[in-house]
Amino acid sequence: MAQSTPQVELPIPESNRQITEDETNEKKKIGKKSNLNYGWWCRIFIYIICLIGGQCAATLLGRFYYDKGGNSKWMAAFVQSSGFPILIPLFFFFKSPKKTDSSPLEKPSKFTLSMIYIAFGLLLAGDNLLYSYGMLFLPVSTFSLISASQLPFNALFSLVLNAQKFTALILNSVVVVTISAALLAVNSESETSEQFSAGKYVIGFICTVAASSAYALYLSLLELTFKKVTKSESFDTVVKMLFYPSLVASCCCVVGLYVSGEMSILTAEMNGFSKGEISYLMTLIWTAILWTIGWVGMMGLISEVSSLFSNVIGTLGLPTVPVLAVFFFHDKMDGVKIISLVLAVWGFLSYVYQNYLDDTKDKSTKSEDIEATTTTH
Repeated sequence: MAQSTPQVELPIPESNRQITEDETNEKKKIGKKSNLNYGWWCRIFIYIICLIGGQCAATLLGRFYYDKGGNSKWMAAFVQSSGFPILIPLFFFFKSPKKTDSSPLEKPSKFTLSMIYIAFGLLLAGDNLLYSYGMLFLPVSTFSLISASQLPFNALFSLVLNAQKFTALILNSVVVVTISAALLAVNSESETSEQFSAGKYVIGFICTVAASSAYALYLSLLELTFKKVTKSESFDTVVKMLFYPSLVASCCCVVGLYVSGEMSILTAEMNGFSKGEISYLMTLIWTAILWTIGWVGMMGLISEVSSLFSNVIGTLGLPTVPVLAVFFFHDKMDGVKIISLVLAVWGFLSYVYQNYLDDTKDKSTKSEDIEATTTTH
């Protein structure tokens, strides 16, 4: 009868087991980081589409409202923030993460948040009203190009409030975009007509520049709030920071409609709209929806990256609006305006290249840190 050969188990050294476990854990971490990175880029792409598409379409509809018989500045301001009800379903899909004992961050009080929402809402209402005056008194192509002045303002506010680095490329962009807006300022004679008189052009130019500076301040303050106050970049926080200030801004615009007396002429305005009453209502509704979509993209980019990056991406729509305005509203595209457009795009590309250099530098630094850590262990 054959005897079975006994099986011998070789002991595995504890150090080898530890190395194997460490390698497995490291692979899991790398896999998670990779998935998170893909998810981050997916969110950034969605935010970019929302921002560019929403702002461009809403700007064109705003000009359409004025061209076809609309004349209420407060209504034009109201629709820029009144689309916030479409955000309500997002509160149910993107709820605040549950607070854990290990979380060291303390949420701001309800009073603090309420004051922040009210302050942002008032700033937003004023900004919307200034933009509505600029849209009324300027051709849409000129309005869009002057709006690019928000880039140098944003760079300045980011430098002061958010310690943004002021490199040579950013300085170049600031100077070029400023020259672009200045060219349109001195070219007012070629823009004046029965619809856009010289006086109205000056008012529109000043209001648009003021609105651009207020918008840049708004973006920089939002970034500061995300970093220093809410200390959260979740989508739920982004939606709240958009919903409640928009509610406050809309209430301010409704008060403005009553105080200015424009509320009493809205019925006559709707009846006199050249494309009909249904077209009037749909223009206002879709303008409000598109502005809200654009705001969602803007807020998302601020929370994920920075206010400066959000502003840069918003400028991507700059070449689109003036070109579309030539076809839809028969705006003039003379030599000065083309040069202004080229300069504005040049300024935008300077910002993009600076962001590319910063991103490359960050990746190189992280890679060197990882190599140093690996060598040490």
